[in-house]
Amino acid sequence: MEPISIVKAKHIKGFEVELMFENGVTAVVNLEPYLEGEVFAPLKDVSYFKSFKLDSWTLNWENGADFAPEFLYDLAVSRNKKVG
Repeated sequence: MEPISIVKAKHIKGFEVELMFENGVTAVVNLEPYLEGEVFAPLKDVSYFKSFKLDSWTLNWENGADFAPEFLYDLAVSRNKKVG
């Protein structure tokens, strides 16, 4: 997969974020199932989760937590696939 960047991110509710990627793909992803491990523990508090920033390519938090944009893109694409 080619490197991809997130160009817009907006908190929707809970642990859901609407992401827009540089290629125009837009989707809402729920990150709650992926908040495992010590670095992600603070993100389980929704008020902290909402404090993410968008750097030049992905979401990140003040404590150093982030998600690879390729991982987020895979979530976005799989969320938009039609079943059946």
